[in-house]
Amino acid sequence: MSPGAGDALALCTVINWVLLLFWFLFLRFAHDWVYRLHGQWFDLSAGQFATIHYGGMVFFKLGIIMFNLLPYIALRIVG
Repeated sequence: MSPGAGDALALCTVINWVLLLFWFLFLRFAHDWVYRLHGQWFDLSAGQFATIHYGGMVFFKLGIIMFNLLPYIALRIVG
């Protein structure tokens, strides 16, 4: 494992998990405010709004796992 590559992937993984957690908490505790704000711009029901954000969080989580966590684990195994 080249020096720093594993450290960079580990740091990216942590930063992305924190960002995902912030996204979840923001929607959990400020859902009505965020929905009203976006409701002014787009014609979305509350269910559609929640579905879009849930799908986005799932996609982001899979991206974290595939592009940060798994390469980090592979570098640790090889190195």
